[in-house]
Amino acid sequence: MSSSSIGQRYVFTSFGESHGRCIGAVVDGCPAGLELEEKDIQKMLDLRKPGQSIITTQRKEEDKVEILSGVFRGHTTGAPIAMVIWNQDQRSRDYENLSLKPRPGHSDYPAYIKYNGFNDYRGGGRFSGRLTATFVMAGAIARKLLAQTLKVDTYSYTCQVGKVKMNGQATSNMKNSIYKNEVRCPDTKTAEKMRATILAARRSGDSVGGVIESITTNIPVGLGEPIFGSLESDLSRALFSIPAVKGVEFGSGFYGSALHGSENNDEFIIKNGKIATKTNNAGGILGGISTGMPLVLRVAFKPASSIAKKQHTVDVKTKKPVSLIVQGRHDPCVVPRAPPVVDSLVSIVLADHALRAGLILPVI
Repeated sequence: MSSSSIGQRYVFTSFGESHGRCIGAVVDGCPAGLELEEKDIQKMLDLRKPGQSIITTQRKEEDKVEILSGVFRGHTTGAPIAMVIWNQDQRSRDYENLSLKPRPGHSDYPAYIKYNGFNDYRGGGRFSGRLTATFVMAGAIARKLLAQTLKVDTYSYTCQVGKVKMNGQATSNMKNSIYKNEVRCPDTKTAEKMRATILAARRSGDSVGGVIESITTNIPVGLGEPIFGSLESDLSRALFSIPAVKGVEFGSGFYGSALHGSENNDEFIIKNGKIATKTNNAGGILGGISTGMPLVLRVAFKPASSIAKKQHTVDVKTKKPVSLIVQGRHDPCVVPRAPPVVDSLVSIVLADHALRAGLILPVI
């Protein structure tokens, strides 16, 4: 299968480039009968789109989705669902002087070598974070499918920006507060400190990274196909497709590696007549299979590579050292726009596994 596609039963294919005519997504495998309109997808895209605040890129893209196929009379037909967004606010001239000068932290150099100089370098081309909008297109459908058939609910939020961390984990009661501030952190006081950190980085011509935490509830027991199709394996593969992601952990993650087994093990209990665990250090997955406990994962984002500071690189033709300042409109921190992207990829993987397990049938 092409590297632009993911999934076995819920198959998502992404296409387009940052400064090309359009970007788009094709979803094959969504059951017939799901009520679906463009507004269902648009509301998630609006949470990710650029130019919404001073702490994000000022590129102005409406990110208006058009459904081209697979929907008739307001319902999915079972046919592939093709969707497109037309790019409108590209400034490709900002990249003309970078065609032979790879930007530090970007894919420019390995892409130039791999594709013999034929890669589209404008805005990063195929490697751009702009392509995450295609993840959201497919994820919005998967999210609605999961909610209507299995009552699965996913919410992701910013839990760290730079060295500023949110204390504790967001509860389901806090999820409605996620999008009430620019940084997408449900804790207001922490959000203010995160915003100040991002603005300080922008003023100095620099950038900052952070962490997104994602929680999913009501997942059935048994999703996942060990060994190489485990739930953790497929979620990690999907999440690492986000360009700025450099780390993924589940449950207690790296912190758990410092604990004793007696501290990290989740003891089984009976809760409301059902089997559950007293704690959830496993993050809802054991042996690569869902346990029925909430799926808890965190995604680490590196600082945005495009910064206004003078940097050193080389000319790939002359092999001589040169300096550059990256022009254009860039995010000083990509994390505030990432929660809907993480939501989408988690939903895509869960929908695929639920279909593979036979837990989702036509919804008509």
